[in-house]
Amino acid sequence: MSNQKVRKGEELNEVLLKKYLQENELINSVESYLFVNQFTHGYSNLTYLLQIENKEYVLRKPPVGAIKRGHDMSREFKVQSGVSKAFSKVPKMYSFCEDEAVLGSDFYIMEKVEGIILNYKEAKQRNISQAEYKMIANSWLDTLVELHNVDYKSVGLTDLGRPEGYVERQVINWGKQYVKAKTDEYPEAEMVMKWMQENQPTAYNHCLIHNDFKYDNVVFKDNSWKEVSAVLDWEMATLGDPLMDLGTSLGYWTIATDNDFVKQGIPSPTIFEGNPIRSEIAQMYAEKSGRNVDNLVFYYVFGLFKIAVIAQQIYYRYKKGWTTDPRFANLNKAAELCCKLALKSIKTNKID
Repeated sequence: MSNQKVRKGEELNEVLLKKYLQENELINSVESYLFVNQFTHGYSNLTYLLQIENKEYVLRKPPVGAIKRGHDMSREFKVQSGVSKAFSKVPKMYSFCEDEAVLGSDFYIMEKVEGIILNYKEAKQRNISQAEYKMIANSWLDTLVELHNVDYKSVGLTDLGRPEGYVERQVINWGKQYVKAKTDEYPEAEMVMKWMQENQPTAYNHCLIHNDFKYDNVVFKDNSWKEVSAVLDWEMATLGDPLMDLGTSLGYWTIATDNDFVKQGIPSPTIFEGNPIRSEIAQMYAEKSGRNVDNLVFYYVFGLFKIAVIAQQIYYRYKKGWTTDPRFANLNKAAELCCKLALKSIKTNKID
C-alpha cells in the first residue's frame, strides 16, 4: 500500500486531531510533532497514517461529500471490535469519534498492522514464483473460510444485518444505486439487472461476510505467504450469503486470458502465472468450506455488477467535481466493461 502526502481538500485539522488523541490517551502531549501521510490504496474511505511519539496509528474517515449509508464509520469500528473476539486477523481498534467538529465527519483510529499488502504493483516488483502464488491463494482463501465460520451471535454481531431476504435486497439495492449514479446509457447494465432479478437463489445459508475480500485487502505476515495477519476494509461487512462474498472476490479475480482492458481496469496480482483461475478458486472454496457452489454464475455476475456500480458511483462523484483524483476519469468505462463481462458469463454459463 503506497502512501503519499495528503491530497488537496482531504487534509486533517492537526490541532484538533492532536487534542483528540491526547484526550483518548493515545499520545502524551499536543506539543508532539505529528506526521500525516495518506494511503493511496482504495477508492473509498480516506485512510491516513499518523506518526507521533514513536507510535503509528491509522485513521479512517468517509470521503468528502459521501453519503452516510455507504461510509458508516461506527459500523466499521463495531464490526472489527466484535469480530476480534473470535477472529484474530483484524487490526486492533483504539477509538471512535462521532463528534464532527473534530475532523468534519466521524472517524476512528486503529493500529497499523505490519506486513505485506499484495496489490498489483507490489506483486510485480516482488517477482513472485508460481509455487508462491499457489501458497498465497490458499492462505487468502483459508482466511475467507475462517471468517465465514465465525459465530457472529457469540461475538455480539447479531444486529449487523438481516440475513433473511439478503440476496433479494442486494439485487434490488445495487440496481437502485446504479440508476442513481447513472451518467451514460449501458443496455448491458439493464439486461444484467433484469437477469439477476429472475435468476437469484431463494434458498441459501448465511454467516458473517466481508463483502470486499480481495488480495489487497489482506495483510500477509511475511513473504513465506503462509499467514495472513489482518483483513482490512470492513465497511461493507454484514450478515448474508457467503457465496455473495465469494462472488465479489471472483469479480476482482482477473486472469491472464481476460481482455486487456479488464486487466487494466481491475489490476490484480491474480493475473500472474501460478494463480488458480476463477473456477479453480470456486472449487477450492467448496472443498475448504463444504459449501455447494453450483449456482456460481449468478454469484459471479452479481460480483461484477457490484464492482460496476462502485466504479460508476465514484465516476459520478468525479463528474460532479466532488473529487479531482485523476484515477477516476475512466471509471465509467470500467463500469460498462463489468456489465459486458457479466453478460458474457450469463450467455456462456462460465466464469472463466
